[in-house]
Amino acid sequence: MEKNKIFALCCILLMQLSFAQSNPIGIFENNVDIGNPKLAGSATYDENSQTYTIKGAGYNIWGQRDEHHYLYNMIKGDFIATANFKFEGHNEVHRKIGWMARSSKEDNSVMVGGFLHGDGLTAGQWRERKGVAMENPYDDVWAPKRYYEIIQLERKGNTFIVRAAHPGEPLQVISTKTIDFMPEEALVGIVIGSHDEDVVETAQVWNARIDQPVQEDYNPNSEGWIGCRLETMNVFDGKRKVIYDKESRFEAPNWMPKGDELLFNMDGSLYTIPVEGGNPNKLNTGSADQLNNDHCISFNGKLLGISHNDGNGSNVFYLPLEGGEPKAVTTTSPSYLHGWAPNNRDVVYVAQRNGVNIYDIYKKSIRGGKEIKLTNNGKLEHVDGCEYSPDGKYIYYNGSTNGGTMQLWRMKPDGSNKEQLTFDQYNNWFPHISPDGKWIAFISFEPTIELNSHPSYKRVMLRLMPTSGGAPKVIAYLYGGQGTLNVNSWSPDSKHISFVSNSKKFE
Repeated sequence: MEKNKIFALCCILLMQLSFAQSNPIGIFENNVDIGNPKLAGSATYDENSQTYTIKGAGYNIWGQRDEHHYLYNMIKGDFIATANFKFEGHNEVHRKIGWMARSSKEDNSVMVGGFLHGDGLTAGQWRERKGVAMENPYDDVWAPKRYYEIIQLERKGNTFIVRAAHPGEPLQVISTKTIDFMPEEALVGIVIGSHDEDVVETAQVWNARIDQPVQEDYNPNSEGWIGCRLETMNVFDGKRKVIYDKESRFEAPNWMPKGDELLFNMDGSLYTIPVEGGNPNKLNTGSADQLNNDHCISFNGKLLGISHNDGNGSNVFYLPLEGGEPKAVTTTSPSYLHGWAPNNRDVVYVAQRNGVNIYDIYKKSIRGGKEIKLTNNGKLEHVDGCEYSPDGKYIYYNGSTNGGTMQLWRMKPDGSNKEQLTFDQYNNWFPHISPDGKWIAFISFEPTIELNSHPSYKRVMLRLMPTSGGAPKVIAYLYGGQGTLNVNSWSPDSKHISFVSNSKKFE
């Protein structure tokens, strides 16, 4: 009998140990120590702020073996992992926090990662084969010392790219390494080590995302749209929250006037959802059931403008914000709505006319009359994303000239005094003005995208700049593009925005 009791107790202890070694937390399925450190590590997750507090000890993440605490998932194939990292206190200069991919839980396994050190140094480091010493890219650029860093680890086949950025700046590549002995399915996650076996270090991690990208030649129309996350973000502290996700397509959130709901496009219709998350509710748009991601709310909060394929292509309509049968504004396609005037009567949109494959900006009253052409583009020019400022003094838009990159512009409501606002190497789209008129939020694509395009499923940035002038700063790094920030998604208090990010479901 005593043997049976002992056996049962051992089974229970083994089950508890097994549970402790997997113990999911946040987006991570596993929460473990690697290398049997003298002091155990741990992690907690604040659901409200979606922030991790991770603690770990261990003699080092270096040499021929590692000791650290590890939050990880098993991931097959390519991935892009991004997060914000910050240590607590100013202790051991060689302590490390960051992203790591490794071949197994063995302490001497193949591994690669991007790490923030205790003295603020950020670097890519790796163990190329099992049991060999760690290496780092002496010939590459190491990020300058700072105690708060954004780190990204990307896998493309067997090539691992580490990028890093100071807050507000674009990510920069700090190391690239091909690891031939990394299996197709690897452990990927967040790691912390103290470099002092008698000390437990602590760090905060937030905005943690692991995205599985598509192939460069991926065609969503034939292969299906990948998963989406609906996110909100405080634009001033950069904290992001996922409030809804789905394994298929949805796009373009608006913030509703009362501030308690979002409105977004899905399956040709519009849905509302509470800002804190929950179940989407379909909005009644009458006979309009082929909506795209161009929808906007009038300044007085009473009317909803939409772009709907009425069988003859996309046209502009409007209806009460609470729902109803839409009324046509345009009858010539293609016409894509982007903004209301503060008078709550005029709308601005981009359109092609007279069979010419060139988009220009037009405005028209919802009460009827002729449309007014505000730009006169040539074949090497393109415009999109037109939107009024709250004071009605300007129409903001994105445009390219002479085949150059897409930049932000503004003009007077009659089309005069066109003024370029951004001048960098990125392709900048969809300027959205905050309700208080002080800020412009927009999406930036890499210079390598196709001319005048804003494709889906790319590494992109969301950026913020003052309407009064000044350099843009990065407020979010994500995998997305078309559908991420097509419409004005500012909260009524001008402190938050909403957007959509993308990732395939992990196998």
